[in-house]
Amino acid sequence: MLKQIAGWLTAPQGFVAAGVKAGVKRSGKEDVAVILSTVPAAAGAVFTQNKMCAAPVLVSRKVAQEPYAQAIVVNSGCANACTGEQGLLDAVDMQATAAELLAIEQEKIYVCSTGVIGQFLPMDKIKTGIADAIDNLDEQEGESAALAIQTTDTFVKRAAYEFILGGKIVRIAGIAKGSGMIHPNMATMLTFITTDAAISPDVLKRTVKAVADLSFNMVVVDGDTSTNDTMIVLANGLAENEIILSEKHPDYVTFFEALLVVAQDLAKLIARDGEGATKFLEVQVTGAKSFADAKSAAMAICKSPLVKTAFFGKDPNWGRIVCAAGYSGAELNADKVSLSIGGIKLVENGLNVGVPLTSLSGIMEEHDISLTIDLAVGDAKATVWTCDFSYDYVKINAEYHT
Repeated sequence: MLKQIAGWLTAPQGFVAAGVKAGVKRSGKEDVAVILSTVPAAAGAVFTQNKMCAAPVLVSRKVAQEPYAQAIVVNSGCANACTGEQGLLDAVDMQATAAELLAIEQEKIYVCSTGVIGQFLPMDKIKTGIADAIDNLDEQEGESAALAIQTTDTFVKRAAYEFILGGKIVRIAGIAKGSGMIHPNMATMLTFITTDAAISPDVLKRTVKAVADLSFNMVVVDGDTSTNDTMIVLANGLAENEIILSEKHPDYVTFFEALLVVAQDLAKLIARDGEGATKFLEVQVTGAKSFADAKSAAMAICKSPLVKTAFFGKDPNWGRIVCAAGYSGAELNADKVSLSIGGIKLVENGLNVGVPLTSLSGIMEEHDISLTIDLAVGDAKATVWTCDFSYDYVKINAEYHT
């Protein structure tokens, strides 16, 4: 049974972290972080599928090919994307600097960056920041690390749980950043999850991919897939549970569900913090022919500027929702489609039920709103999380670079 705890990503045994102010951000806030497992950890990671991926993604993909890793070095304020050969050299330099100071193998260090695209890293500041963060590594510095990975985020995103594996107490915790340029695969997000569970690297790698598909790849804010998206999971085994060597192990399902809960918690927080968001929307598609169809329909609804602006305006314009499902490419039976918002059925058998839209005024005033559309052609379903589009979304992104 999962028990939610108040800890940061340093809650699992053997993890320390720190975030510092290195001067990369104009705001002067925390912008360089280091996360360390005191022992090598099984590692799994997934990255952006954007072909214009950033230099740190290229470096970290090589790390992800190895079974074990031990540290993550990350900066915010500069994405180190579209920076060519110099960007690659700088990403490797971040890795090498941390390796020397931590006295661990360079190949066991992930490198991540987030921020403005097309600018070179201020390496003097970055390297000083890495050294300062390493000097401050501590179990109590999880919050500073979470602050250091933020860009336009308005609040810190974290999740932590405790559970039992084979009679041993195991902890799992994570932090994330992400607010705009959010769309699979994955979103402009960085997510770091730590656990002291014992699991083999190959099983962990497969599990991370499966969990990402059910969490971070089910979030959309604006339909833009970033250059820097990264999800990293480190499992150092210090809980000393019987190691999970395959998906058939009796403890595997428990571990999978714990990782999924943490990932979905963080994914939902990203949607809640969509740039300028005033609404958190949960869109469930049921009755689909396949999961892929259900996801396609849900994504089409969640990406629709017309749907998103309607919810911002508190207008239950359900026609925009069924329209988006109709052009999504998902198979549906137009004569049997049904739609509900906040539990109130508005469409049944493809027709307007005739409910006065004024009856939804209370629901449309709420911050959290759910809607369900049944495609009426099968049993598959999918849930996607998103937010509305407000005036502030335009303002934030119009002024992001300046």
